[in-house]
Amino acid sequence: MPDAAPIAVLPLRPLTVGELIDSAVLLLRDHARVLVPVALVLAALEQLLLYPLRLVAGATPPAYLPTFDRLPAYWFLLAVGAACEGVIIALLGNLTARAAGTVLLDPGSPARGLLRPRGARLPVALLVALLAGAVMFVASLIMPLWVVGFALLGSVAPAIVLDRVGPFRALWRSATLALRTGGRAAAVRILGYLVWWLLRIGLAVGAVTGLHSAGLLAAEWHLPVGLAVWTLTNGVAYPALACIDAVVYLEARIRTEGLDIVIDRARRTGSAMLTPPAGRR
Repeated sequence: MPDAAPIAVLPLRPLTVGELIDSAVLLLRDHARVLVPVALVLAALEQLLLYPLRLVAGATPPAYLPTFDRLPAYWFLLAVGAACEGVIIALLGNLTARAAGTVLLDPGSPARGLLRPRGARLPVALLVALLAGAVMFVASLIMPLWVVGFALLGSVAPAIVLDRVGPFRALWRSATLALRTGGRAAAVRILGYLVWWLLRIGLAVGAVTGLHSAGLLAAEWHLPVGLAVWTLTNGVAYPALACIDAVVYLEARIRTEGLDIVIDRARRTGSAMLTPPAGRR
């Protein structure tokens, strides 16, 4: 069985949930020099965009909890924040999908030149990222639909890069993959988000509160330090989530479409084809 060892970044076989997380961590580790700096820039822009909305909503660092007299403004803030996360993860997913695709074709040769536009389909990638953000914004206005929207969008970037489909078909492709095998891919994406959400909350709140309790952080520094801490934590969390998306997408295709057979044949023959045409089983 090819790539059956647990240390492989992307083994060509169905994986357990734990192995999916391990593969995503390995993918992030191998490409952190590119993914984390890009994520930090995007996370900083997100914090700048959310800053005036937080002022209007009366949300203060580090936890940015709501105030009951400004709940409509806070709800709008949450929707914009969800949209920003959707856009950022989709943009980073363009990078992680290409990295994961290269690992599949040649496991001994990590992806290079992830920031080069060749093969990135940048206009389509940007459009699908904006579409993902729009879906998350609308879904977040109807709060329970946030979970549904986030769960179904994990494969939009991989579908653009590896399936070479258009933006609207990528949305449909992502939703159908997420719902296969009892919604397994959707559940793993939600699980990954919850884990990283708890880590982000713990780190951000713990850092600011701990420094303040120790007398090392004056009240007027809560805002800049809070912004910095959230930028740093998101700068790791967002590429980690994008790596989960790439791994889950490929594993779903291995599990349901026989992608492992196609890739193994491509490795042996030197074919440039990474994946079979989207939607074929």
